[in-house]
Parts: sequence; C-alpha cells; structure tokens
Amino acid sequence: MKPAAISPGSSKGEQSKFKRLFVEIWKYRMTYTLLIPGLIWLILFSYLPMGGLSLAFKHYRASDGIWGSEWTGLENFMYVFRDPAFIDAVWRTLYVNIIKLFITFPFPILLALLLNELRMRRYKKVLQTAFTFPHFLSWIIVSGIIINVLAYDGFVNSLLALLGLPTINFLGSEQNFYPMIILTDIWKSTGWGAIVFLAAISGIDQEQYEAAQIDGATRMQQMFRVTLPNIMPTVTIMFILSVGGLMSSGFDQIFNLANAATQNVSQVLDVYIYRITFQSSTDFGFSTAVSLFRSLVNMILLLLADRAAKWMGGDGLFR
Repeated sequence: MKPAAISPGSSKGEQSKFKRLFVEIWKYRMTYTLLIPGLIWLILFSYLPMGGLSLAFKHYRASDGIWGSEWTGLENFMYVFRDPAFIDAVWRTLYVNIIKLFITFPFPILLALLLNELRMRRYKKVLQTAFTFPHFLSWIIVSGIIINVLAYDGFVNSLLALLGLPTINFLGSEQNFYPMIILTDIWKSTGWGAIVFLAAISGIDQEQYEAAQIDGATRMQQMFRVTLPNIMPTVTIMFILSVGGLMSSGFDQIFNLANAATQNVSQVLDVYIYRITFQSSTDFGFSTAVSLFRSLVNMILLLLADRAAKWMGGDGLFR
C-alpha cells in the first residue's frame, strides 16, 4: 500500500500556527525575556536534579557514581515498606499535617477578612507588617526564641516560680509537642498567607459592595455575602496546594523544635529521611526511594483534591 499523502493544506496550517506563535512571542518579547531567568533556575534546580531519582532503583557506590552504580530494580522499595519505622513515620506525618491543615488553613483567610474591614490605612499597614514579619524569621531563630521562653529554666517557668506556681515542662512533654507545632506554625505563616487573600479581595468589583449597602447589608453581611464568595476560587486553589503537601511536614520546624524527650512523636517522614541519610549508615538509594514515594503520594493527593474541588462545583488547578 502507498503511504497516505500529506495534504498541502495541513502543512500550510502548521506553518501558519508556528507563524502566529512566533508573532505572539515577538509581540510580548519583553515579557518572555523577563521569564528567562526563572526558566533557567527551574531547569537547573528542578528538572536536571531529577536524574538523581534513578538512585531509588540502584545500589549507590560513590566510587561508581550515580550512573555507574548497579541497578537493583525495586529492591530499595521492598526494604522501605518492610521497615516499621517508615510506616510509623508515614502515619505520623499524615496525622500531623491533616491537623495542621484544618486548624491553620482558615487563619490567613480570617486575618485577610479582618484587615480588609479596617478603614484606617496607616493602622492597617502597620498591622499587616507586624503579622507578616514572622515569616522572614528562620525556624532556627524561632526555635531559639521558643527555647529561651518555654524552657524549664526559661522566662515563663521563671515567672511561674517567682509567683509560687508549679513549673511546666513545655518542651520535654510529648503531649505539648503537637500544640506547640500548630501554634508556632500559625504565628509564623498566617500573615504571609493572608497576602494572597488580600490580593484576591482587592480585585473584587466595588459595585457589589455598593449594591449590598443599598440593600441594607451590614458590614458583617457584606463580609460573608460579598467578600468571602468572591475569594472562594483562591481559597480552593490554596487548599488544593496545601493538600498536595500533606506528606511534607516542614522539616525545619520539627527538626529544630524536637529533642530527645519528644523523639517518639517528632519522627515524621522528613526527619526519617534525614536520619537514614545522615545519622545512620549512609544509603542514598534507600533514602531516595523514600523521597520518591513521598513525592508520588503528594502528587496523587494533589490530583485527588483537584478532582474533588471540581466535583463540588469549584475551580481546580488542571482542566
């Protein structure tokens, strides 16, 4: 049989598409030029390192390098799922992050709604700066502050002893570890997260507020009937992104706030990966397999959250 001939019309159509694409790129060439540094950074630090994921299927030896090491197939994953400490770390990570998600996620939304209701612009900017400032402090600094304040011989316990009250072991108690994680996360991230929702609020058409005022709506009714429904697409997207990170528990926070007394409740997946990579006999293939598993679970959770949002009538990340 003769191969099907390619019609001249199809080749001309493809040429016209490329021509239109080139014209669009040239038209917005300055915008694309600004994107070049970000694209270079993304390729160098996000896509090229993906070659190292092959270690999850190899028995790594430094003398052979990444590409010369022996392929072992799924052997590393078999060892991973046989480790009871790994299973405990997975369930503990999900437990901590689900609690953090449902407790801490509403705080930036609430703060944005409250800041939006302030009419004194200078006072509003001062408060926004004060709430955003903790985001720029590293967890090492935050943990140092908490240790100095809540340690057994810290400021709070010294004050309690001065008043004749019993001291409290804040940092050495397993029962207090999760509340401390949640409260410090709220304090550090609420102001920064509110910026996204304040930006969404600034894009709301002011005529909707004017119409609500004409109908006699109070400030509280405007907040819940006008402001909140208009920012729900942004809320949905941020929630989907948060669900996509449920297996990443914030290594910096937990690693710096944990100690020997809270080791049983602080062994989340990120800390587990750090321990098997640097604190025990080094096995990069094993730790890479754990990291790859974590990334795959995060991707699946992200896709499920996106589908669930669309199923409930909201907007998702993917079409």
